[in-house]
Amino acid sequence: MNQKELKELIEFLIEKDVTEFELERGDVKVRIKRGPEAAAGRDVHYVTMPPVASPAAEARAVSPPPASGPAAAPAAPPAEAAKEEGLHMITSPIVGTFYEAPSPGSPPFVKPGDPVEVGQVLCIIEAMKLMNEIECDVAGEVVKRVVNNGQPVEYGQPLFEVRPRK
Repeated sequence: MNQKELKELIEFLIEKDVTEFELERGDVKVRIKRGPEAAAGRDVHYVTMPPVASPAAEARAVSPPPASGPAAAPAAPPAEAAKEEGLHMITSPIVGTFYEAPSPGSPPFVKPGDPVEVGQVLCIIEAMKLMNEIECDVAGEVVKRVVNNGQPVEYGQPLFEVRPRK
């Protein structure tokens, strides 16, 4: 069950005023409770985990700062650089693990330089054993993949930079 199917299921349950629903498909289990009883339930726990730093980020943190001089300019964060170049940033809608291909050994969904359309699958983010297909929300050309295959991603973390078609 992907993110789109889950969203449609939730909207259907709200439309039909269903307060509790459980679905089991193979090893995937979905349980939805809504209403005052669900909000007041004592079995709801929220866990906050610290972000996991990639080895590359740790290496940057340990390396000495570059020599400053008249030609040295401060580096812009990725989001700012994308805005300056007129690029559209595709961000992660959920916390999970980033996968560039549908299965190990398969070619990636997209590579830098590939044209993309609205609704085209760019990657998969695995969250709680669910494989969520992340779709492009703008037509254009993939300029850069920001994360590595198998890397944990946070909500709102940049995944791809896309140059929108004019």
